[in-house]
Amino acid sequence: MRAPKYLELVCPAGTPAALRAAVDAGADTVYCGFRDATNARNYPGLNFDREEMRAGIAYAHARGRRVLVAVNTFPRAGETGLWHQAVDTAADCGADAVILADLGVLDYAARRHPTLRRHLSVQAAAANPLAIDFYRERFGISRVVLPRVLAVGEVAALVAQLKVEAEVFAFGSLGTMVEGRCYLSSYMTGRSPSSDGVCAPAECVAYQEDGDGLRACLGTAMMNRFGPDEPRSYPTPCKGRFVTHGSPSYLFEEPIGLNASAILPDLKAAGVTALKIEGRQRGRAYVTEVVSAFRAILDALAEGRPPPRAAARLHALNEGGQETLSAYRSGWR
Repeated sequence: MRAPKYLELVCPAGTPAALRAAVDAGADTVYCGFRDATNARNYPGLNFDREEMRAGIAYAHARGRRVLVAVNTFPRAGETGLWHQAVDTAADCGADAVILADLGVLDYAARRHPTLRRHLSVQAAAANPLAIDFYRERFGISRVVLPRVLAVGEVAALVAQLKVEAEVFAFGSLGTMVEGRCYLSSYMTGRSPSSDGVCAPAECVAYQEDGDGLRACLGTAMMNRFGPDEPRSYPTPCKGRFVTHGSPSYLFEEPIGLNASAILPDLKAAGVTALKIEGRQRGRAYVTEVVSAFRAILDALAEGRPPPRAAARLHALNEGGQETLSAYRSGWR
């Protein structure tokens, strides 16, 4: 496998075509999931069956890249079979690691496939040394994906105490930032990202004309109303705009995207091993643009060159055409 020159670039693939696009655009590592509730992006038209996964891993390996398989949702009581099968299939297909969150699934993977690398998903919400060390000692994790709640200084302080690799998010959509604890969607649609792998399922989403504006609804609830020239986001509960004290506002999180490209040297100095791009719901054109831009930035940093023009392209690709450093700047309070 090709060793990263600066920071490992971990990129999303919601489809076989997106996996090939990510590899061709310069990803060091690609992450993806199976076409069921075992991964947190369980949407129609996305994900992989067994043979697609095997072929995708072979494509990546032939080019010296890695593939991680996300089995990062939480099975309901008595329904662990599908999650065990996903771990078995990932191992059989030659995955370089599985990304896990549930304690029982971690235990199964550690016992059944001891040589398969285990990464702790951001869904586990482990953000302190004691929690992360528990997963390392009990289940042998090699890497933790840190929640998007930490300032850069907090990342550095945490990584200094870890005995595993740390992966952080660098680009893409933000939610309420309470990783692995979101059940808002289940109250409106009956399904949640934590157990079903789907937030705001498409069949529950409706857009309705409202004078010169547009209503975005989830189930029977209106999540937002957009003016005629206002950017229109997908109606998820955490990014809904609600009327409180007589004024409409985004109570939880605005529809805005994370872009940490300007602070990559700071993240490297903090001891981070890998950067994660969010976006398995995005198409291969998006994947190609974002991955190639980050590849150009990382190569420039590795060679001591100034940031390339590619960095400017990222702004237009972010959710709502807006971007933030989010908690990296001041932490989450």
